[in-house]
Amino acid sequence: MRNLTIILALMGFLATPFVTIQAQEVSGDDILGVWLNEDKDAHVDIYKEGDKFYGKVVWLEEPNEETGEPKLDDENEDESLRSRPIMGLLLLRDFVFDGDDEWEDGRIYDPKNGKDYKCYMEFPDEDDKNTLKVRGYIGFSMLGRTTYWTRVE
Repeated sequence: MRNLTIILALMGFLATPFVTIQAQEVSGDDILGVWLNEDKDAHVDIYKEGDKFYGKVVWLEEPNEETGEPKLDDENEDESLRSRPIMGLLLLRDFVFDGDDEWEDGRIYDPKNGKDYKCYMEFPDEDDKNTLKVRGYIGFSMLGRTTYWTRVE
């Protein structure tokens, strides 16, 4: 009887780590919703079309110039695009979920400098789906910049 008690105690002890260390799984749609950028001056709505994810500007802290005219994409390298408003602008495009924990193979546009970058996104902590790491880069992901966005409730 004493051996049985020891065996049951060991089984309980060995099973405990499998229960307590199990991380919350990430699904592709966990990224959907409205996000506040790191500068806290814009909201980006991330949505899905088919199997790809996109994000567009849905709120700006200051949507208009001092003249009352809407802020335009006037830093764009393509002169023909400089007259489009920032509000509603597509910032994120063509992201695919890797089936594990990352949205990759996408592009991010920065209207503050008019440049377009390769990009990937992930939750820095899989148990916190309210903080999003957004990494834009040129060439290799080591050559880039990371920002953290916060989910808007």
